[in-house]
Amino acid sequence: MAVADSLNKRKKMMLWSGIFILLVIVLLPMSGYIVTGLNESQQQSAEPTNPRADTWRQVRQGNEGYTAVTGQEANELIQGSGETWRQVRNGPMATYGSWFLGFVLLVIMAFYIMRGRVELTHPRTGETVERWTLNERRLHWTTAILFILLTITGLSILYGRAVLIPLLGYPGFSLYAVGAKFVHNTLGPVFMIALFAILVKFFRHNFFNKVDLEWFKAYGGMVGDKHPSAGRMNGGEKVWYWALATAGLALCFSGLVLDFPNFGQERQVIQLAHVIHLTTALLLIAFSFGHIYIGTIGTEGALEGMTTGQVDVAWAEQHHDLWLQEMREKNTDSPRSSE
Repeated sequence: MAVADSLNKRKKMMLWSGIFILLVIVLLPMSGYIVTGLNESQQQSAEPTNPRADTWRQVRQGNEGYTAVTGQEANELIQGSGETWRQVRNGPMATYGSWFLGFVLLVIMAFYIMRGRVELTHPRTGETVERWTLNERRLHWTTAILFILLTITGLSILYGRAVLIPLLGYPGFSLYAVGAKFVHNTLGPVFMIALFAILVKFFRHNFFNKVDLEWFKAYGGMVGDKHPSAGRMNGGEKVWYWALATAGLALCFSGLVLDFPNFGQERQVIQLAHVIHLTTALLLIAFSFGHIYIGTIGTEGALEGMTTGQVDVAWAEQHHDLWLQEMREKNTDSPRSSE
């Protein structure tokens, strides 16, 4: 009996071993299909593919093809960086730019509410001294008016879809946008010429010195009752000058790249120029808010110099005493009656 049981166990073991070997022989070649199927199902569940999206993704890689059309970048169907530029321009640059300009305006308004206008500490004398010549005033107002027109039209192009379309509607905005673009592109080079003339005209008056350091330490007389000494240009006016000499020139030259795209520059160069143009424009607009505030409602008597060319001697002694002293030394007859 024991021998028979032992033989039966051996037969069963041999049978199951044979079945196992057969299963291995059959299933082992199919394991590749099983693994491949699992990987494909995982990829599909993780990120579904879209054949058309894959096609456009390959197109945007910038690979050149063939076309019978001749010209620069003619063999490139779609430039992928164009979409990146559009997202940057309409996204963070437009959004943060509006926040930045709004913040500067709020700071100026808050300062005016708390500080008020900087009044003259001494009564007017009735005697005036020439602050700006007629040609200097013409140059200033020409540049200022051009800057204001370019600011309005430029911001209209940047924020028109979000702000003006709800107000004017699509037909009204379309008509306005065509005119704004024409004005902006036409007056840009004219502004560049006027700006360059201003930079050359006042170059020698805008070098910083120790007097300007003391002017900055006293916050330009905008805080407190005492006003620091200054020459013909104070520290704040010199900062504005060098902002125009750096950001202003970058604004103008980048504008020329955008205004005349037929000189061989590639689209990536134009897109970079647009980013520089928009960034410097927003910075100068913010600077101009402070410049306009101080020169109008922020300081008593400041606007008179740029409208009539003359300022009261009391104003000159308070704001530009070193310049007044220099003028008196050059010509003792420079203070004259306002009558």
